[in-house]
Order: sequence, then C-alpha cells, then structure tokens
Amino acid sequence: MTRVLFAVSGSDYWTLKDGTKHPCGFWPEELVVPHEIFRDAGFDIVAATPGGIRPTADEAGFSAAVNGGSEEPGKRFRAYLEGISAELDSPVDLDAANAAEYDAVFVPGGHGPMEDLARSETFGALVAAFTAADKPVAAVCHGPAAFLPARAASGEWLFAGRRVTGFSNEEEAAMGFADQAPWLLEDRLTDSGGAYERSGAAFEGHVVSDGNLHTGQNPASSAPLAERLVALLSAPAAPLGEG
Repeated sequence: MTRVLFAVSGSDYWTLKDGTKHPCGFWPEELVVPHEIFRDAGFDIVAATPGGIRPTADEAGFSAAVNGGSEEPGKRFRAYLEGISAELDSPVDLDAANAAEYDAVFVPGGHGPMEDLARSETFGALVAAFTAADKPVAAVCHGPAAFLPARAASGEWLFAGRRVTGFSNEEEAAMGFADQAPWLLEDRLTDSGGAYERSGAAFEGHVVSDGNLHTGQNPASSAPLAERLVALLSAPAAPLGEG
C-alpha cells in the first residue's frame, strides 16, 4: 500500500514583522482536500507534526469570506477534520520520521509552516532524504516554505534551478498580510534560486512539477496537486530494461 507522510505544522501562530503572534495553524482546505483524495485512492496516510503535537486549524479557513461567500465548505472541512480527529490527536513525531518508510511526503499550507517547518533543519534533512531516493515531495500554498531548509551538499538550496510555486506576493497582499510579514514566500523561493511560477490570476489553481518536487500555489491548487500525486504514485512501474 502506498504510504504518504502528511507533514503538518505544529505551530498555532505566525510571528509578524512587529513581533505580534498572529493566530493561525494549517489551512483547513489544504489538509482536508488532499487527505480525502489520498484516502479515496486507498493510500495509507500518516499524520506527523514536530514533536508529535496536535496540529491547529486556522479558524479563518472555515469562514465564508475565503470560501466563495458560502458557509458550506467551512462546515464540510470542519466535519471532515472531526472525522479524523483520532488521527490528528496523536500524530507521529515528524522529527523522528524516516523517509525509507514512506512513498511521498505532503505538506499542507497555512501560515503555520512559515513559523516552524520553514526553519527546521531536521525537516530539511528529511526532504533531502526523500529527494535522494527520488520520492515525491509536495506542498501547497504556504507549504513550500517547509522545503527552504533542505540543502544540497554544496550548501545551496536543494531545489535551486527547479520550477516551483507557492502563495504569491499578490495573494498575500490581497489577504492583508504582505506588509506585516517578516518575509514573503514568493521572494524567498526566488531568492533561494527557485524558478518561481504563478497562475495567470490571483487565487487561480496552479500546480508545478519539476523532478520529484511538486508544488501548488494556493488553496485552489489543493485538489489538482493531490490528484497529480495519486496519478504519479499509482502508475505501474516500468518493466526492467525500459525507461
């Protein structure tokens, strides 16, 4: 059975430029939608957080304001999270995870990863281990921030020169955080050497794959990113002597 490590932020806040701790966590849609798609594909999903603490959902992600003006998506996300509460109540310790035990790693977004995973050398080393084994590493929205600590032997960013996406500066400004953020994800990905790509319009779904690196730009990218991983991980292996 295909086994996916669901690497979720353990932070319930994001430290802004002025030192204020903004309440956040993981973005509900970006955990729920891929989790559901992976589950329906028959994958074994293992939730993990730094230290094995219970992850926190960003309450803003349940609001009608960020879900097309409708209360229904937020209600559905909340109900789904309640349905997997046992899994989220006792995640494994991400800091002790072994890439050899999984077929892929997936990082949901939200501002949480900007606080903890983005500065975790331990997670960076884990991402490097997945990459060395040519296993997919995937993240959506702010989730690609978790890949920033991954380093090559030379010390440069592991994915320098690769095509990548993530929450854009324009989208961060539209959400009202661009001026408050200590750093912006698009800038960091670009400054680290990534070939950043964005969708034609803000908040329009956009997925980029380059080698084993798979990234989605925003919440609308959650489903297509997860579906791409399902197709990739479900594809039959090429017979010996081919490929």
